Amino acid sequence: MNHGNSMTPQQIARARIEGLKREHRDLDEAIAALTGQSLTSSLTLQRLKKQKLALKDQIARLEDELTPDIIA
Repeated sequence: MNHGNSMTPQQIARARIEGLKREHRDLDEAIAALTGQSLTSSLTLQRLKKQKLALKDQIARLEDELTPDIIA
C-alpha cells in the first residue's frame, strides 16, 4: 500500500489533464513545424492531427467529470 500519496481523485484528474494539455501543445508545435517543411508526408500530418484530436477529446471528458452537474 502507498500511504504517501495523499492526492484526491480530483487532484489526480487535474494533474492528468495538465499532462494531456502539455502533450496537445507539443503536438500542435510539431504539426506547425512539419507544415512548414515541403518534404513532410501528408499521412504523418494526418496521424498527428488525429492524435491531437484524441487528446482534446480525453481532456474534455476528464474536465466534464470534474465539473459538477447543475440542476436547473
